[in-house]
Amino acid sequence: MSPEYAMQGQFSEKSDVFSFGVLLLEISLLDKIISKSELNSKNEKEIWKCIHVGLLCVQEYAKDRPTMSTIVSMLNNEISNLHPSKQPVFTQAPLISHVAENKVSVNDVTLTDFDGR
Repeated sequence: MSPEYAMQGQFSEKSDVFSFGVLLLEISLLDKIISKSELNSKNEKEIWKCIHVGLLCVQEYAKDRPTMSTIVSMLNNEISNLHPSKQPVFTQAPLISHVAENKVSVNDVTLTDFDGR
């Protein structure tokens, strides 16, 4: 789930890009782990390219993420010079703001614990 949707309820085309990036990273990393002994240099280059594109898709700010058409061009080798990605989401900002520190519940949901006698 994209950070702008999770934190503010805003959904856009770039939210889909974020989700696609997560899937691309999961598939690429799983493929790299499973077929590590079977990799040749061409397959390894393709997997690293998919990981790089996936990282571009999961950048924290939607404006930094590529469009789906750009992603397709990157994966089809139509764009060969991939710029470095910025840090992935949730690595620079705290998950809970300092304003909510004194509240019992951050999102107005309460949890009840049942204790045995």
